[in-house]
Amino acid sequence: MTDTFDTSHATDPAWLRSHRRAVLDFYYPTCMDEERGGYVAQLDEQTGEVYDADSKHLVATCRFVVNFCRAARDDGPDWALAAAEHGVDFLLTHHRDEETGGYHWLLDGTDPVDERRSPYGHAFVLLALAEATTVGIDGAREALDETYALVERHFWEADENLCRSELDADWEPVEPYRGQNANMHMCEAHLAAHDATDDERYLERASAIARRLTVDLAGETDGRIWEHYTADWDPDMEYNVEQKAHQFRPWGYQPGHHAEWAKLLTELSDRVDEKWPLTRAEELFAVAIAEGWDAERGGFYYTHNLDGEPIVADKYGWPVAEAIGAAAVLAEATGEDVYQVWYDRLWEYAVENLVAPGGNWYSKLTEENEYVDTDEGPAVEPGYHPIGACEAALQSFDG
Repeated sequence: MTDTFDTSHATDPAWLRSHRRAVLDFYYPTCMDEERGGYVAQLDEQTGEVYDADSKHLVATCRFVVNFCRAARDDGPDWALAAAEHGVDFLLTHHRDEETGGYHWLLDGTDPVDERRSPYGHAFVLLALAEATTVGIDGAREALDETYALVERHFWEADENLCRSELDADWEPVEPYRGQNANMHMCEAHLAAHDATDDERYLERASAIARRLTVDLAGETDGRIWEHYTADWDPDMEYNVEQKAHQFRPWGYQPGHHAEWAKLLTELSDRVDEKWPLTRAEELFAVAIAEGWDAERGGFYYTHNLDGEPIVADKYGWPVAEAIGAAAVLAEATGEDVYQVWYDRLWEYAVENLVAPGGNWYSKLTEENEYVDTDEGPAVEPGYHPIGACEAALQSFDG
């Protein structure tokens, strides 16, 4: 941690690239599983030591690919492209089921131990393959279009303009639940796929998902983004109400997702000739700040109730990273000073509280901004969010 942070660094492209490189260097080359392929994501956030060399989570594999592709595309280290190719090969060879075309959720080494077909996981497959397409990795474009068709066939609910939830290994439904989070990442992935291919169907799909969730459905919850829905896409206000601190599907509003949508909608607004995405982006960023930001200690509460009172008061790194990205793109899109102020404030908080000595970011802090050990279970966050913050800032501030 530092006592002060010179916020003039935060818009300096050289500093942003240096910060991105520090995150990459924390993981590479330790993350490279040269014997079995793929990556090792389970590194202790304080020491960098591997605490589980075997678990290979689909989301972690995809996020590593995204990180390395983004660096390779932007004059990153010489090894970035090869590291990305290494991950794409593992993704298509081991995570992908040759018989069904679906992607396994979790591997032990190269053996599937959880074969569920997750729309969240397949969204990240699309994102990884889109980024791989931009740097010319062999087979990425073909696999991208194949995965789009797979999502279309098994997840897409055309009457709702949204994706359904989890399926089993044979593509059969396992629950009536519907969720916004997977669809938000589907929007993100389709925006990236459009940028990589110029194929308008990807942009149309991204826009349809965004409008359905942030305009139509949010209109039923006072403009805010609710997380959980019934099979008919009605807001399910009772889902996990008795498990408000559920690890993956907590009850309540998540400020981090409001900030993340603000970023995505601003990016969408730059690609379509419509006003609503930017309008909603500004509104959702304002909600995230007004109801999620801890004005006394900094950081975003993880969740809050219908009245804006914190439920899970822990501070995670990813909402701050997403808010940095949102503030950066909103500052460019609107020219409003308030977004630059928040961009600086968010970076100052991140550098003073979230950036670890090794250059990576801590995943989780207490309400008082004390470190929380998260070395349990397969990791899915190999620096994806802070690298994404740098990516959005570079696009906004690098000329």
